[in-house]
Amino acid sequence: MGSSKSIFSSIQFHHFLSLNQFQKLKRSIYALLSLFLLLLLACHVTSIFLLNLPLTAKTPSGTSPENAAGKSRKWEYSNSVKLTSFMVYAIKEENPVSKLQKEPPLLHKSRNLVSLSENHTEAVSRTQGGNVWNVVKILSARKNPKRFSNKVKKFFGERSCKFRFFMTWISSFDSFGNRELFAVEALFKSHPNGCLIIVSNSLDSIRGKHILRPFVDKGFWVTAISPDFSYLFENTVAESWISRLRRGNMNTGEISLGQNLSNLLRLGLLYKFGGIYIDTDIVVLKSFKKLRNVIGAQTIDVETRNWSRLNNAVMIFDKGHPLLYKFIEEFALTFDGNKWGHNGPYLVSRVVSRVTGRPGYNFTVLPPIAFYPVDWSRIGEFFQRRRYDSNSTWLDAKVRHIHKQSYAMHLWNKQSRGLKVEEGSIIKQIMSENCVFCNDIVRVE
Repeated sequence: MGSSKSIFSSIQFHHFLSLNQFQKLKRSIYALLSLFLLLLLACHVTSIFLLNLPLTAKTPSGTSPENAAGKSRKWEYSNSVKLTSFMVYAIKEENPVSKLQKEPPLLHKSRNLVSLSENHTEAVSRTQGGNVWNVVKILSARKNPKRFSNKVKKFFGERSCKFRFFMTWISSFDSFGNRELFAVEALFKSHPNGCLIIVSNSLDSIRGKHILRPFVDKGFWVTAISPDFSYLFENTVAESWISRLRRGNMNTGEISLGQNLSNLLRLGLLYKFGGIYIDTDIVVLKSFKKLRNVIGAQTIDVETRNWSRLNNAVMIFDKGHPLLYKFIEEFALTFDGNKWGHNGPYLVSRVVSRVTGRPGYNFTVLPPIAFYPVDWSRIGEFFQRRRYDSNSTWLDAKVRHIHKQSYAMHLWNKQSRGLKVEEGSIIKQIMSENCVFCNDIVRVE
């Protein structure tokens, strides 16, 4: 009997130990699960904050230096106010990205991932050197499809605008720098009664409007309006292209999506409203009053004297012009995000070469001297102090030619944005001749 009690007590004791160990094991498992969940939560919060951090974009070795939209820190514009952005808009037209892979997958599986939510606020990944928030915002459908068109028509209607200018800016408002501001100055210097709409999501904000305030205070007619792609490309082939892009059913390639959207956006603006489109690194030198339905050649064949390549940095067309429709159609049907210029300068060159001579098309191709008097490979010489050497004869002749025949001058920002404007340089002279805030522009050493 005593032995049975002893055995029973021993069993109870071991059972107690087992239960105790089980409870400890159970608590350990709960603790590990809790720690794991906390780590997941921390990673999620960190990723949210990381979406607002800019990533450095490297230019691929094969990228043409003719790509024009860069900011130079060598210009100083004292009337503009530099503000720090709380949200980074990192897709820049001027910063093509490094090559990631030979065959980029579809948009919704790649680094170009863009997720468009119902309330237009969800950006869940990064693209081409930065986060996708700005692209998400400009592509999101508007609740009021007439809002954009009404704002544009109201702006032009409030003042008799003999010249209707458009620029596009698919980048952050605080990267709209000194060169871009000077381009606006030169535009109003030669067209004081003109009207300028900068179609931009980032500049259509309190901070963006503050940047443009000096021009408004001086009486110039300028504003920024967020684009509406649905309205601009309604009833065109590009309507389905935009739809596929929103759904993620498209390979956007290695070239900056912002750059390609700008190539398309300028076409829609001119097709819907008519007017003058210029890039933000175009310095206007004289009035465009004699120009109508024109596009400029960038290069010519030295033997035939015929144009060999056009450029889309300056375009002047009537509303609904058939050539613009052909440009839009070509963009949607032949889009290639892996070739620089395919959807821009090479696109307009392809289309014009096909339609030239056809009935129903009325336009003029101007020679390079009109808008592109200096090739991108020689633009650096115009930023340097004049040196009277063997090269000065060429420079003297070029300057005389520009003053006599050029309507504008392309600064080729991609190539020249890191250059200083030296005293005694041709660019310094052009600045002094085409500024409206002349005492407020100085050179940064």
